Amino acid sequence: MASMRICDPMLVVLSDEFQVSTGDASAVVSAYAVVYSLSQLLYGPLGDRFGKLRVVSLAVLACAVISAITAVSYNLTMLVIMRGLMGATAAGVIPLGMAWVGDQVPYERRQETLAKLMSATVLGMMGGLWFGGLTADTLGWRTAFVVLSALFAVAAALLLRLLHAQAVPMSVDAPGFWASFRTTARLLAMPRVRGVLGVTAAEGALVFGAMAFMPTHLHQHHGFSVVAAGSVMMLYGVGGLLYSQMARQWLAWLGERGLAKTGAGLVAVGFLLLAWSTSPGLGMLACLLAGLGFYMLHNTLQVQATQMAPVARGTAVTLFASSLFLGQSTGVLLMAQSVDMGWLAHAFTAAALGVTVLGAVVYRLVGRH
Repeated sequence: MASMRICDPMLVVLSDEFQVSTGDASAVVSAYAVVYSLSQLLYGPLGDRFGKLRVVSLAVLACAVISAITAVSYNLTMLVIMRGLMGATAAGVIPLGMAWVGDQVPYERRQETLAKLMSATVLGMMGGLWFGGLTADTLGWRTAFVVLSALFAVAAALLLRLLHAQAVPMSVDAPGFWASFRTTARLLAMPRVRGVLGVTAAEGALVFGAMAFMPTHLHQHHGFSVVAAGSVMMLYGVGGLLYSQMARQWLAWLGERGLAKTGAGLVAVGFLLLAWSTSPGLGMLACLLAGLGFYMLHNTLQVQATQMAPVARGTAVTLFASSLFLGQSTGVLLMAQSVDMGWLAHAFTAAALGVTVLGAVVYRLVGRH
């Protein structure tokens, strides 16, 4: 998650260094998201065939190598290509981890368990946003990727040692790749699966697409420095931690449907505050509310994803991730047009309205199942 979000606060610095617009610089975000989403179609079959732990371990090792190469990118084109490759390798980590939780944890405990997994992803997102802004403003953006490479290398070493100790066997009964793709086609033919994937893509476009430009808006509209904007964005992650650490209580108070509706409402309020307030304090509050609301909504969809096709859970969850980040890439491309035309506040307003509608749709979706 740190590698996914580390470029968000760098966009202004990258646009200055490579002499392009901020919208053009955002290609480093959209390239990651596009390739990340498409790669999910491969990781589901790979995880089922070779074992989820083995695939995650090798993916993390590849991330270490690619992060090191990214640090020496000599122009924007190379940086965009390397970010795309990073998306291809990082794509195998979180969704297969979610699928493993789905395999191991009963449904009645799954929302709470996925919330604990979410704590790690939130901390990674917070660290990436803060460290990306810090290095871009002080040591240079390349330093961020050197540090990422070292962290990935340590994680890969630990995972490979664990893999060797457990000696996880490859599944001889797992379907071949063509059979796995036929399974994907069968899943997409199921109305419930299409419904979950559709709202997930919309969530990615509306929330993740807007999130990529929140540091830019904090810098341009609220007057924060690049490093301060990245630091303020950590409040988005604090909202996620506030949800994940109290997941059981939130679920008891609101229920699954209430989480979806309340979460969408908080995201909408956060986006509107960010778009139109002039107070730095309200800008900070906007990030906190948007983060809390997003994780309420997103965790509800995650649980639906782990249960929408239990007989092919690995493939189903990777399809969920693919939809989320394909939606993000679409949202980033649309938001990029607005930032170059000075319409970013209007784009956040449109995203707020869209999230409100999305919350109502998810409310009905969860109620039917």
